[in-house]
Amino acid sequence: MGKLFKRGEAQIGCGPWTLATLQVQEYFSSESVYGINAAMEFKPLHFADHLTIINPQGTIGVVTLWSKPDYVIERFRQAGVDLNSSTSPIAVFGTLYGNGLREMLRNLLYNPQIILLLICGNDRSGSFQELWNFFYDDLEPVQTSLVRYISPPGIEKVSPCRIYGTNRVIDDLVRKEHFPDNGLTRGPILSQLLGDLREKETLNRIITAIESFHPKSNQPKFRGKEIPLPQLEVQYFPSNPRGHVVVRDTIIDAWQEVLHLLSRFGHRVNLKKGERLELQHVKVVVEKPRFEADDKLRAVNLIPGRLRLYQEEILSGELRPDETYNYGHRLRSYFNIDTLAACAERLKKDPEDRKSYVALWDTGRDLTVKEGRPCLVSLFFRKFEGKLTLSATFRTHNAMDAWPMNVYGLMAIRDWVAKKAGLLPGAITVISHSLGLDPRELDRALMIIGQRPFKVRLDPMGYFRITLDAKEILVEHRFGDVTLKEYRGKKAERLQHEIARDVAVSDINHAIYLGRQLAKAEMALKDGREFVQD
Repeated sequence: MGKLFKRGEAQIGCGPWTLATLQVQEYFSSESVYGINAAMEFKPLHFADHLTIINPQGTIGVVTLWSKPDYVIERFRQAGVDLNSSTSPIAVFGTLYGNGLREMLRNLLYNPQIILLLICGNDRSGSFQELWNFFYDDLEPVQTSLVRYISPPGIEKVSPCRIYGTNRVIDDLVRKEHFPDNGLTRGPILSQLLGDLREKETLNRIITAIESFHPKSNQPKFRGKEIPLPQLEVQYFPSNPRGHVVVRDTIIDAWQEVLHLLSRFGHRVNLKKGERLELQHVKVVVEKPRFEADDKLRAVNLIPGRLRLYQEEILSGELRPDETYNYGHRLRSYFNIDTLAACAERLKKDPEDRKSYVALWDTGRDLTVKEGRPCLVSLFFRKFEGKLTLSATFRTHNAMDAWPMNVYGLMAIRDWVAKKAGLLPGAITVISHSLGLDPRELDRALMIIGQRPFKVRLDPMGYFRITLDAKEILVEHRFGDVTLKEYRGKKAERLQHEIARDVAVSDINHAIYLGRQLAKAEMALKDGREFVQD
């Protein structure tokens, strides 16, 4: 015999039904507060087009979980269950994948005449446990900064809660206390019909469960509560907030991607100066930094003249009387050395020098003063692949107004040192330990980001040529005209794992494309058809 599970237990009965099922006959053979009432018809508030209504005046709901309702209905019909639209005790059939739980609860609350839920079908996602735990256990508050709910009119606050013993998070507007008391708990009695619907034994249990259902009179005469669904507001999309890397050819393209990452993945933090969206340790590589055409700059609200002036000022060692610091002064005068000239001299003497590193942060001063400390804290010059690259580190970084201006300034610094050292200018890498965006500037950011068109970028790790070789899929990892490695196998999944293990793909779009082609090749191999890579 089954049992009502306790908090933390799995609801797995030893017999074909749970205790709730075994008590259905006893409960409904007594004088109940429920019964069939022609005035009360099932009216769904949500997902009406996904539900199959049998008899609107019925008092049983059938939850098919992941199984198709049409299949379950046909099995009920084969079992001899009455499915007549005027005489059937069943009001409705519907699925429960998991995400529709909030809507189902509101439908049940609005239709208190549904006093028994028969649950059958394939429980692929564990949604039965979530439904059961809602009525037979409790909700627990969830502390999360990921999401919040926008409260419906007249409701002060809506909080996210987790159904105890599960990972399902729902709002707290609907609780089991809102449902009528059925003698066992609040809400409808849940009856899980264990077993495979293809088996005759399971069909017999369906008949027995429905035949044991004998509701009495005095059905509730009024609708249940109609509780609105709160609108979910995602505060940020999940990611590793310290693992974002951007690689683009131009400053504008890189800046647009930076703003997109912050607007989508940035965590909300509260600073003394106000709320910010923040990511940590964002790395941006601009492969071919150049001063772009004036019309392109103005299209993203950058003023060409102001950028040129900033480039001049960052190379100046002068500190005006109204300033506490500036980058040019820290680089050219503050430490009693022209650090840019010193780096250029080192690189001119030894192009492979790795000591051309400059710190702008004065620990003794900058940790103690109330204001006036640099955000740009270090520069590193290095010849790589025949060109002078520059890596810059920012302690904090305003992504909207400071980031593009700073990178244009870095470009001027790189060009000055490269010219003095006799080297060609190369890529610029910017690392921002705390990259922030004022949420009040999101409208400006979204305008600059603009439409994100579909764009194919060549994967720097190479490409793949896929063919069928005898009874195997042959995958050649190539770079240019060179085959770096061959992968062979009959299953796309196996090849996927081998390629991922070798970290042979770096671009998401490329990886998705490769997966499509491997699946296509596997099907062609299985069917004996010719395979042609797209």
